[in-house]
Amino acid sequence: MGRRMVEHMEIHPQFDVVAMWDPDAAACTLSTQLAPQAVIADSAQAAIETADLVYLACPPKPRKAYALMAALAGKGVFLEKPLGVDIAESRDLVERLAKSGVPTAVNFTQAAGDALANVSKDSQAGALGDLAGADIVVTYAAWPRQWQLGADWLRFRAEGGMTREVISHFLFFSERILGPLHIVWSRADYPNRQDLCETHVAARLETETGLPVTIMGSVGGAQPDRQELTIKGSVVSRRISEFHLDAASDGGPYVPVGQIREDPRATSLKAQLDDLVLLCEGKPNSLATPEEGLRVQILVEAILSGPT
Repeated sequence: MGRRMVEHMEIHPQFDVVAMWDPDAAACTLSTQLAPQAVIADSAQAAIETADLVYLACPPKPRKAYALMAALAGKGVFLEKPLGVDIAESRDLVERLAKSGVPTAVNFTQAAGDALANVSKDSQAGALGDLAGADIVVTYAAWPRQWQLGADWLRFRAEGGMTREVISHFLFFSERILGPLHIVWSRADYPNRQDLCETHVAARLETETGLPVTIMGSVGGAQPDRQELTIKGSVVSRRISEFHLDAASDGGPYVPVGQIREDPRATSLKAQLDDLVLLCEGKPNSLATPEEGLRVQILVEAILSGPT
């Protein structure tokens, strides 16, 4: 993900990648191919001192230390999610980032995208009718997926798994539309090898007014990836597939909504970066706040510790 961000910062007119750091020399070499003018710093601190804005794509556990290092140096901070895996540590991080006053956001990739903006607008305008809740369905043949294999920590229970990495995005989206959620019950299943991440999750969450959000996630079996959030309304429901494909149903087949992008990942990352510029300029933007990131983390960690 760090290399993807480097690639898209390089082509964005308002960003210049000036320094990078990674403890893995191979990762540094690959990143240099994307931003040959950038310095490979001797340490995280040296990279942070060079930049005006710090993007952190590290695993969750060290993220707090690097984020505070950047904030104390007066640098803006753009964090990957999750904020962490320890709720108390992440709560402290959010409080200290707020006190620092530096621009800070969490990279939930749908935050500035068309799908969330359009569903939110239509929901507020009443086009969906009365909201009836949401369904989240995520299935994979294998985890991590092929493109993630370089980040080996994603397969371990301590920091990885599909709930933290993928379902978290749809929880963020759901809370933006439906409001704050709490867990009614949850269950997570793990392999016999105790250090590996979850293979199945199921949960029921509710809004403050009792609207249900159901979650089903699984790994295994020959199948294509399925990543799907449905926001249900009494008149129209909206299904977001693969993070960006927006479709509507009034009871019949789902019909695509809006423009289908040739390169949706590039479009999404540019939208995030456009709003990151706004954040750094102190202007209104759609990026996820650290407080929203903490709320999602609390839900995720509760699901993973189930049954409840």
